[in-house]
Amino acid sequence: MHVALTGATGFLGLRLLRRLLATHRTVTVLAHAGSGNALHRIARFFELTGSPEAFVAELPQRLRVVETDLTLPRLGLSGRDFQELADGLGTIWHSAGSINLEGDLPELRRTNVEGTRCVLDLAAAGSGAPVVRHVSTAFVAGGRRTGVAYEDELDAADGFENAYEQSKYEAELLVHAWAREHDRPVLVLRPSVLVTDLPPHPELPSHPLQVVERILRDAHGAASTGDRLRVRTVGHPHGRLNLLQVEHAADVMVRLAGLPPSGGVDTYHVVHDRDVPVPTVVDLLERLVPLSIDLVAAKPDDPSALEALLDFYPGMTAYLAHRRRFDDTRVRTRLGPSAACAPVGLDYLWSGLAPRGEALPLSPGAPPAALPSAPCA
Repeated sequence: MHVALTGATGFLGLRLLRRLLATHRTVTVLAHAGSGNALHRIARFFELTGSPEAFVAELPQRLRVVETDLTLPRLGLSGRDFQELADGLGTIWHSAGSINLEGDLPELRRTNVEGTRCVLDLAAAGSGAPVVRHVSTAFVAGGRRTGVAYEDELDAADGFENAYEQSKYEAELLVHAWAREHDRPVLVLRPSVLVTDLPPHPELPSHPLQVVERILRDAHGAASTGDRLRVRTVGHPHGRLNLLQVEHAADVMVRLAGLPPSGGVDTYHVVHDRDVPVPTVVDLLERLVPLSIDLVAAKPDDPSALEALLDFYPGMTAYLAHRRRFDDTRVRTRLGPSAACAPVGLDYLWSGLAPRGEALPLSPGAPPAALPSAPCA
């Protein structure tokens, strides 16, 4: 059963590709046309993350790269090439998409919604009725900040924190409609915020907290002369964020894909069973950027220049007020204890954001107790 993967050069996609190559002799990579040499970027990831030389040397023979455009009908391919691609597939993993929390809805819809539609069209055209594995996000739960988000829920009653969440919600609606229309099973995987302890590298994709750090650093640089500034942002002192090691997430996803389908849309929260306290995230950011962050209940009436700058990035800070929990009963029931993962602590997060080898500095304030960290089983 031949498998295709979109988003193979992304933060999660590279880890999915690693696991797919463990069980498939060849994989078709549906790479974005004009984005550069996908095969080279994939090979560099495996080189930089310690894969054996022999494994890397075999990649040109094991990977078939097809340049596509998710925003165009038939993925930008000719009718003949599109049909040949569809007929040769048994499984399609759709991991590509924009995670721009500051993007506008029309832009995000082009990539996340219409891109999903094109992938579903590919699956519908295949003579072998290829199976679809759709990577969504746990944040389709939207603006609900307390309580429990369940795997069988998909509604917009609480609105959304940003256009990214709404676009992924609309993409899931599309998947459900397609599954009903074609009477086909679909696996929907909803990861939380994915992180790594792999030090940043210019040839590797960054994870979401790196984007947050860059925004804070750029805003600080524009608003100060280098001194530590104080910034007030909406958040809850007892808030929590669900952060999950990306390698563990990819492993869980591939294992879930190997289970017998129910026949409809099977949805799983791929999340950590222990949330990270918001104060730990604040402590991390204060050690990375010369800022002192105060969590407040509402936006200040007298914002400073820095606070006004950060107000242009509402998608970044909204999650500091979240206290909800993502239920993952289905995953734990299907996979048992192996679904659990070691805690994500301050030292783990620092390793994935700080320059290689730089030690965790002392907190500028009173540090909260850091959770221990260890590799996942």
